[in-house]
Amino acid sequence: MDAEFWHSRWAENRIGFHLNDVNPKLIKHWPAVSTSRDDSVLVPMCGKSLDMTWLAEKHNKVIGIELSDIAVRAFFSELFYIPTVTSLGNGQTMYELDEITIYCGDFFSTQIDPIDVVYDRAALIAMPEPMRLMYAERLLSMVKAGGRILLITLDYPQPEMDGPPFSVTQNEIEMLFKGCKITALERDEADESHPRRQRGLSRFAEEAWLIEV
Repeated sequence: MDAEFWHSRWAENRIGFHLNDVNPKLIKHWPAVSTSRDDSVLVPMCGKSLDMTWLAEKHNKVIGIELSDIAVRAFFSELFYIPTVTSLGNGQTMYELDEITIYCGDFFSTQIDPIDVVYDRAALIAMPEPMRLMYAERLLSMVKAGGRILLITLDYPQPEMDGPPFSVTQNEIEMLFKGCKITALERDEADESHPRRQRGLSRFAEEAWLIEV
């Protein structure tokens, strides 16, 4: 899955993955991450998520990384924010406003200072299986020793639906984050009324994990 796929999704406004409100699982499980206001927070592949504004109310430094400039511009414009925009070269641009900084560019080549905490709702599950190990290794390299990751994943029979979003099982999470302490916070099993189940999935669950580096 290349960058052009995501550029086209944003250009065509095919963004069913975007939530129009703060993710309830972020609100529910953020206390388990045991953060302080001074902890820096990274949101990889942040899109135009309102989770960023929720986190910025609680932390002095919230950093997003997003490939699509359409998504980044929409984040600020829809909230009537006017950021400072800086070209970093190599096709990357930095948008800054108060507690929020968003780097527009490739996640794998974006350089940032080491991070205390990561919130990943839509990054790992956006990666096809061949890319997930590379993603996890890159993510872990960005996190300070003792850092934490709140990870939201999906679990469903992959042959029953084409991703993204992709299914990422517990076994794969344990492999990707081997050496970290992994705690299952929640498994929310959908009943037959869930839209994904109504589209033919035999089962569908959203899971929350705390990963301590």
